[in-house]
Amino acid sequence: MNKLSSLFQSADWKSEKHTPVIELMKEIKKGESVLIKVSVGKEIPHPNKTEHYIKSINVYFHPDNEKFPVQIGYTDFSSHGESINGPDTSTIYTSPEIIVNFKTEKNGTLYATSLCNIHGLWESEPYLINFK
Repeated sequence: MNKLSSLFQSADWKSEKHTPVIELMKEIKKGESVLIKVSVGKEIPHPNKTEHYIKSINVYFHPDNEKFPVQIGYTDFSSHGESINGPDTSTIYTSPEIIVNFKTEKNGTLYATSLCNIHGLWESEPYLINFK
């Protein structure tokens, strides 16, 4: 039996449309809000059609010298063009991105995961938060 960690896939987001990307939205200062965006398909768009879509994104912050990370964001994407008229007949499609705003005074590491209904679990590159 595999451990859950062994089921995560990773790749450079510039060449893989399933890998979540973490981006800072503004300069960070100790004690102030940290605003980040996590998206899937930044360089190569993910199709997000009824038959192939990103289901969810999770975001975690692991403070330095603490045992466990903290989940700071989660979004479930539920509109992928489906309707009672059949697949991809709606004009409503969600875009797999999430904005997370959190506050911390500790340095640490951000992680993000995404779940594709066909291609499984994906993880981001770790993103270090270091206050000056």
